Amino acid sequence: MKTALVVLATAVLLATMTTAAPMNVAMWNASELKQRDAALAKKVGADHSARETLGEYGDHRLRYLYRDADGAPEQHDNIVDVVIVQSGEGTLLVGGKMIGARAGGGDGEYLGTSIEGAERHPLGPGDIVHIPAKIPHSFLVPSGKHITYVLVKLPGN
Repeated sequence: MKTALVVLATAVLLATMTTAAPMNVAMWNASELKQRDAALAKKVGADHSARETLGEYGDHRLRYLYRDADGAPEQHDNIVDVVIVQSGEGTLLVGGKMIGARAGGGDGEYLGTSIEGAERHPLGPGDIVHIPAKIPHSFLVPSGKHITYVLVKLPGN
C-alpha cells in the first residue's frame, strides 16, 4: 500500500512538472521570415512601409518591417531599438540633431523632417544595429530597392 502511494505521488508530481506553463519561447525561422517579407511587400502603405508585430512580451516587442523608400526621422526617449537586417539594402542615419521634431506615436516619441549632422552607415542582410534611447535615427532606401528588418523594441531606462 505504501509503495502504491509513493508511486501515485511521484506520478502526480511528474505530471505537474510536465504540464507546467510554457516558457513563452517564440521562434521565426528564415523560411517563415522570407514568406512574411513577400507578404509585407504587397501591403506597403503611403509611408512606403509595411509592418507587423511578431510578438508582445510585456516590457519589449518584436516587429517585422519592410521599407521601399526613406523613412521619417524618429527618436524615442524611453525605447532602445535593435535592428536585425533580413533582406535588401539601405543606409542608417544615426545621431546628430533632429530637425522639425513633433510628437510621434507615444509619450517621449518624436518624428522629424531631417537629421542634421548624422552619421551614415550602409546596411545589408545580417547586419545588427543597437540604437540607444534619445538618439535620432532614420532609414534611407535607394530608389527601386527595399530593406526588411526585425525590430526589437526594449525599455531604454
